[in-house]
Amino acid sequence: MVAMAKRVKTFHIQFTDPSKTFYCGGEKVSGRVSVEVNEVTRVSAVKLLALGSAKVEYAKGKQRCRQAAEYLRHEEVLLLDQQPADSDGSVVLRPGNKYEYMFGFELPQQGQLVSSYKGKFGYVQYYVKAMMERPQQPTMECKKAFEVEEPLDVNTPDLLSPTGGSKEKKVTCMFIPDGQVSLNAKIDRRGFCEGEDICINAKFENTCSRIVVPKAAIIAKHTYQANGRTKVCRQKLSAVRGNHIISGMCDAWQGKTIRVPKIKPSMLGCNIIRVEYALTIYIHIPGSEKLILELPLVIGTAGLGSRSNSVSSQEGSVSSASQSWASLRMPSSPPSYCDISRDCRLDQPLTPLLDDFDGDDSPIFMNPPSHLPVPLASGLH
Repeated sequence: MVAMAKRVKTFHIQFTDPSKTFYCGGEKVSGRVSVEVNEVTRVSAVKLLALGSAKVEYAKGKQRCRQAAEYLRHEEVLLLDQQPADSDGSVVLRPGNKYEYMFGFELPQQGQLVSSYKGKFGYVQYYVKAMMERPQQPTMECKKAFEVEEPLDVNTPDLLSPTGGSKEKKVTCMFIPDGQVSLNAKIDRRGFCEGEDICINAKFENTCSRIVVPKAAIIAKHTYQANGRTKVCRQKLSAVRGNHIISGMCDAWQGKTIRVPKIKPSMLGCNIIRVEYALTIYIHIPGSEKLILELPLVIGTAGLGSRSNSVSSQEGSVSSASQSWASLRMPSSPPSYCDISRDCRLDQPLTPLLDDFDGDDSPIFMNPPSHLPVPLASGLH
């Protein structure tokens, strides 16, 4: 085996533009397969195979779940320019020469591919593989991967429209009613790109006997499907928090911001791997389950299209929110950001993931005297 391998000095693939970081649907992938030999070598054929596929694999109990989906397959036989070939198509390669087999093919049009991805239980990968066939000798292979990124434009009417919702929760203490907490929140759009700020307008009310804390987090949800089974992995990417709210009081976020971290765009076109994002606005209630409101987000391709419309929309929503809630006359602390190390929870509800970052909240149950001022302290995890 070593002796046969020594006959071929080099055998590798190089793309035409080595600095190109990714390809989009409809673009041409081109390059060359370079071959050098140490002794006279007859080559029957050099073939190229380009593949793109998604694969999922994980264990569910004793069962091994596997699923695959193919998005790209291109095959061709490569020829040498100005190189005489025998009647059977074979060529003779000689030492001291460098032989280059050129190749090029177009990727399927946009919308037919999915972006490259690597996750805990699956991946989407693209590569080209060259196979050199030699008479009475093993076929030699070399492979080179390339990245694909399907553009996702968030400047569509649907993703530029505001979204929001409201939630309320009755609180009990030893099965005795203890008031309730409620939240009403809105964001000016659903589509964002990395590095942008999500502007949150929200109102929180607390009529229970406990001190509660409003918070918000960006959550990533990775869904893997195989053999009819589903595995979900959630990550908490970044978060902000507001002021403590004592019993009988309320608070408002007037344009509080949370920044979208450096993350991959949403992946919605793959039928076995899906990556989705949500803005989770919630209230931490000591001794009780959280009150949670999830607003779906779509993270698009950075730098794609103009953000002028959405920026104007954001400015308008901040202004209107300030007017709507001016009557509350509550002090507004400056936006706070926290860079939380990314954590992951598998096949679990959302609440335990949010619990990991509530360790320093004060579990206070009290009815403070009415003359006490509203506490202004706010902090970060």
